Amino acid sequence: MQPITPFLWFNDNAEEAVNYYVNIFKKAKITTTTRYDAASAQASGRPKGSVMTVAFQLEGQPFVAINGGPQFTFTPAVSFFVTCTTKQEVDALWKQLSADAETRMALDKYPWSERYGWLKDKYGVDWQIMLGTSTQKITPCLLFVGEKFKTAEQAIKLYTSVFKDSQVLMLEKYGKNEPNSGAIKHARIRLNGTEFALMDGPGKHPFTFSGAISFIINCTTQQEIDHYWNTLSKGGHTMPCGWLQDTHGIVWQVVPNNIDKLLTGKNGAKAWQAMLNMTKIEIKKLEQAAQ
Repeated sequence: MQPITPFLWFNDNAEEAVNYYVNIFKKAKITTTTRYDAASAQASGRPKGSVMTVAFQLEGQPFVAINGGPQFTFTPAVSFFVTCTTKQEVDALWKQLSADAETRMALDKYPWSERYGWLKDKYGVDWQIMLGTSTQKITPCLLFVGEKFKTAEQAIKLYTSVFKDSQVLMLEKYGKNEPNSGAIKHARIRLNGTEFALMDGPGKHPFTFSGAISFIINCTTQQEIDHYWNTLSKGGHTMPCGWLQDTHGIVWQVVPNNIDKLLTGKNGAKAWQAMLNMTKIEIKKLEQAAQ
């Protein structure tokens, strides 16, 4: 079982952003870099030979970044909690990430943490840095606002029913005598070994979920792909190349776990062409094209 991988969509500065993050976080490294070949360049409009994707790790958490163009824009609907064990660590990380950044919540003491701050970094990615304890250093956070407000609990029920290896780790709601009674104040779930935070965001917000941050589900069989595709796309909508947006607005990529090998092998161009004609990925057809 492979962890669910956050996928960050940049316009044209993915490599620069990844180098920035790798130099800030500990236990960080770039694992693989792919470039646009003739087929993928033609399909995307990106320059042939330019950097396409960069796979990297921060604090043991895998990520993938892509230079995909201006189609998607980062929003605070998906952010990343970074849990630190000392105030010094919080302050050091904040200082580095806050260069040319936008502060959403100032670094200070709050009821939920002795040291906490929320910022949008210079590349548009949101980080919530806090003093606390967590089994996962960096945790994707899903914020349900606007029309999606008070649907976090429904999302939890959906995801824990879809992912066989799942668990609700904690769930706290607003009390009966509080504003927004019944909404999720903070919840943590584990899906296929990856922890997620979920929160309902009260008030008016000019943003929602977007494809700028999606989540890769790596599958070993067609049966797995069919399961995730059919269950997560119900009530949502499908997109090309194994992408879908579920009924809550979260974007997922349901792909075979050897997709990088297929797309970058000797006949990668043919595999790319085959994938571009798919919505749900068909492993056999992709492998046949790659052979």
